[in-house]
Amino acid sequence: MRVIAGALGGRRLKAPRGTTTRPTSDRVKEALFGLLGDVAGARALDLFAGAGGLGIEAISRGAARAVFIERDRRALRALRDNLHSLGIEAGRAEVRAADVLGALRSARGRAETYDLVFIDPPYSRASDLGHELSMLLPSLLEPGARIVVESDRRAPLQLQAQLERERTYGDTSIKIHAQP
Repeated sequence: MRVIAGALGGRRLKAPRGTTTRPTSDRVKEALFGLLGDVAGARALDLFAGAGGLGIEAISRGAARAVFIERDRRALRALRDNLHSLGIEAGRAEVRAADVLGALRSARGRAETYDLVFIDPPYSRASDLGHELSMLLPSLLEPGARIVVESDRRAPLQLQAQLERERTYGDTSIKIHAQP
């Protein structure tokens, strides 16, 4: 696993041991950011962040800031190690050790907003999360924000949001939703 492009392009990322975290493959990450285009200046939210591959890629490509939400201890350790080894300062990255739904409720209470949201849940939970995420996310989105959903193509996460693009890479489904 590595950073594909941008200021940190080519740098290796650590992934947590075990099978609880499934990092986004380099091929899918490259295709995904090709679909997104320019992310310079974006404020990103990386839900189910794992080792942080998507949020770190966004920072490498010019995103102003990324907030990473993860609750698994091994993944959090890898995420923090990645941010430290890449020299990403605290002003550009914030790690929140929390359950995603609880973290979204807290963010809503603080009136936070984002331009880009990555959602890469455990494939086994994806189909159960659509309704709650669809209810919590709109108040956190800036006009024109995009939501990227990565899930298993056989049991995809379904958001109630305007679908802009959809691609499949093997067993992985990528959907990009747009906030009007």
